[in-house]
Amino acid sequence: MPEPAIAWRPRGAWAGTAQPGAFGAKGEPGVVATPLDGFGLATLIAAPGAAADLSRMVEARIGVSLPERPRIVSGRGNDVIWCCPDQWLLRAATREGFAAILRDLSPHAAVSDQSHARAALRLTGPRVRDALAKGVMIDLHPDAFAVGDVAITSVAHVGAQFWRRADGPNGAVFEIMVPRSFAGSFWSWFVGSAAEFGCEVSASG
Repeated sequence: MPEPAIAWRPRGAWAGTAQPGAFGAKGEPGVVATPLDGFGLATLIAAPGAAADLSRMVEARIGVSLPERPRIVSGRGNDVIWCCPDQWLLRAATREGFAAILRDLSPHAAVSDQSHARAALRLTGPRVRDALAKGVMIDLHPDAFAVGDVAITSVAHVGAQFWRRADGPNGAVFEIMVPRSFAGSFWSWFVGSAAEFGCEVSASG
């Protein structure tokens, strides 16, 4: 008798982990966390001496040049995030049409789709810097880490890349990205760090 077919269902990187609700201290939350799902993500690596050509192609395709230092730049629903010399992350708000962008760029760079390989959070709130300071070995003071700055570091022994967005209604806004397989470990650290200040977890962004 044939085995019954298994229906595989896609799951977000934070499914079963970062659930909407609140935890920690009561009252107004000091930290607000929004899991980010459904984005397209790819690494772009320029061939030796070809970064300028790749930057021109990226600008023609999505309207921004490749940053030459640790910065994030945005245009036409896409972000380009510096990783190291001649290497970037390209992130799209949705995966619709993302494969076509990667096809256009593939003659000009080594392109690897990472859309299902990373987990990302948006963090804000009046105490967000205090929560992050428990594990992020980067000076997050506004004068030291400006809007658009990018850093690559480790948080609770988990490799992480994060950047600062434009401030929102709740103050500074950071986005942090970790390998998907370490999302549970990172979340365990984050819960312990943010609980002191009270944290609200919103629905996926």
